[in-house]
Amino acid sequence: MNRVMLTGGGGFVAGNIIGQSAPELKVHAIETREVSFRRNNLSWHAVDLLDTPALKSLFDHIRPDVVVHAAALSDIDFCEAHRDQAERVNVAVTRVLAELCREMNSRMIYFSSDSVFDGETGNYSEENEPQPLNVYARTKVDAENIVAHTVPDWVIVRPSLVLGLPAFAAGNSFLWRMMQALQEGNTVAFPSEEIRSPIDVITLSRAILELAEHDYKGYLHLSGNDALSRLAMARRIARRLGYEEAVVVDKKPDVEGERARRPRDVSLSNRRAKQILKTPLRSFSEGLDLALTHKGVERP
Repeated sequence: MNRVMLTGGGGFVAGNIIGQSAPELKVHAIETREVSFRRNNLSWHAVDLLDTPALKSLFDHIRPDVVVHAAALSDIDFCEAHRDQAERVNVAVTRVLAELCREMNSRMIYFSSDSVFDGETGNYSEENEPQPLNVYARTKVDAENIVAHTVPDWVIVRPSLVLGLPAFAAGNSFLWRMMQALQEGNTVAFPSEEIRSPIDVITLSRAILELAEHDYKGYLHLSGNDALSRLAMARRIARRLGYEEAVVVDKKPDVEGERARRPRDVSLSNRRAKQILKTPLRSFSEGLDLALTHKGVERP
């Protein structure tokens, strides 16, 4: 393997995958906007994933050994209010990429989500059946089924909440946004009802790059070792950054607004990942330290 096509290259997770990639790996990153980040092993391609002819032409030009499909419309409330757009981006694009991978005999690593589960039990394994509660989660389940039934060589990863800092843009990093708010002297609110098993973005990126060269096929849950409420993890982050826990307050559910339903406990079992990967999966504290020190954030 020496050619990887990475969708959503300018995003939080994809940017860190680029940052962790080995120099000998040729990364072709797709992004619609201009990104100033440069590396010797990196080529940027300005292609709208909804432009199927352009995507097919690029695919034929690159002839990737592996496609890492990280791009998605991931704003849960936006997806709920814009169902058609969510299906075009999250499902239709995945179908095109899956068919291209089949035709080119490329391995496909598809980013799904812990949100595919209903959150009634927690500690979900790969054998548990998805029970999506909202439009975003349903598009992810639909895309999973397309990948599994179209691509001969595939991995569907379901990451838990991703903890870390962006490689070269703010992206969808809740840690980055939290740090900015705290530095401005604001309090931050996180729900105590929502439980996750967060994984740091450095470990996640290394696991994806390992999977790109692995022969594993199937579903794989990528999560940290600890199940925590979002409130509890935010308070631990605040303490790690030198703030009082009181700056983090409990965010009650918005029952009267247009907020999409969220699952309560979608903590994931990472037992299978630990069995097949050399990349170590970490505790919350270990992952937080790795994410912060990797970006040069000083200890308080």
